[in-house]
Amino acid sequence: MNKAWIVSSIASVVIVAAGIGSFMYINRTVPAQLPNKPLVATVTTKATQASKGNPALKDVIFNTQKKVVMIELDDGSLGSGFLYNKQGDIITNAHVVAGALNVKVKTADARTLDGKVIGMGTDMDIAVVRVPELADTEPLALAQNSNADVGDNVLALGSPLGLQNTITTGIISGVGRDFTIDPYVYTNLYQISAPIAPGNSGGPLIHADTGEVLGINSAMASESNTIGFSIPVSEIQETVQKWSKNPGKDLPKTSKPATDTVSDAPSVQDDAQYIVSYFYESLSMQDYVTAYSLLGSRWQSNLSYADFRQGYIQTGEVSIDSIIASKDGDQVKVTVEITAEERKDSGTVYSSYKLDYVLGYENDILKILSGEGKKLTS
Repeated sequence: MNKAWIVSSIASVVIVAAGIGSFMYINRTVPAQLPNKPLVATVTTKATQASKGNPALKDVIFNTQKKVVMIELDDGSLGSGFLYNKQGDIITNAHVVAGALNVKVKTADARTLDGKVIGMGTDMDIAVVRVPELADTEPLALAQNSNADVGDNVLALGSPLGLQNTITTGIISGVGRDFTIDPYVYTNLYQISAPIAPGNSGGPLIHADTGEVLGINSAMASESNTIGFSIPVSEIQETVQKWSKNPGKDLPKTSKPATDTVSDAPSVQDDAQYIVSYFYESLSMQDYVTAYSLLGSRWQSNLSYADFRQGYIQTGEVSIDSIIASKDGDQVKVTVEITAEERKDSGTVYSSYKLDYVLGYENDILKILSGEGKKLTS
């Protein structure tokens, strides 16, 4: 099927221009400090295009997204981070959480959790946020090989909610890049052709073949959105592990750099669209446990997991053709049209459906409370 499979990345082109907060935007400063070498090595493609016909890449993206979080400060500024150990510790950029001690962390399944900054660099743009409720969750694997090579295929991932969900692909187009943006000193960076959009700052740079974290996305060099920079994990592993072992010891007093901007968090309509999109993405990946977990308690009480799974076991790839959300009091109505791959005795068919969902909060978590639909074509 020629439709983009990863529904949560629908707006990746729009996202790059969205102006998410807590983002180090580097226009003139960085190029002036770099060696006189070509910066652009290849044209970047969206992950939705690159993953077509590549099940392994689909799995890498889907599994990585679960460990990427959105970090929100009291002033409304946003950034990204990713889970790196089983203590519930999130790696992010220092500029994302500068000036904060406590933050809110939103996960891929729409939970909003409390996080506490336990380590922050003063000249190195890295920080660690501890989220107790994420303890014992399987983290992303950090690359053990100390260096990536020029030409390696990479994915840059950002915040997992609403329009903040960004996935861009590219290659390592340079290594050993150094520059300074007060108060941070960046050394031995990867230069990448996967652009660091506002939503990607603090998110992981993933090796497309292994799924391991190569670096922390930190900056882009121009308005063309064709060059990004990432801090190698080999440069920061010892530091973040020290912070995790000695949480909160000697935290520096920092303020947010003047280059940062502030943006409002996604609206409840954005979050509702994301939840429905993530529901269908999970079904496409046959992750029925995650899809079922997005349903409200009343729906789950009337539908066992076994029956839910059986109802979708013959459904393959699901793509979203259109999605609209409107607020209705404390709830949100989401109308979605989908095309579903369905396996039947006579062969595979593609059917279109229109569905209406009602979403609302249960224990401060947005859930799909009810839904009904009708078949359009097959």
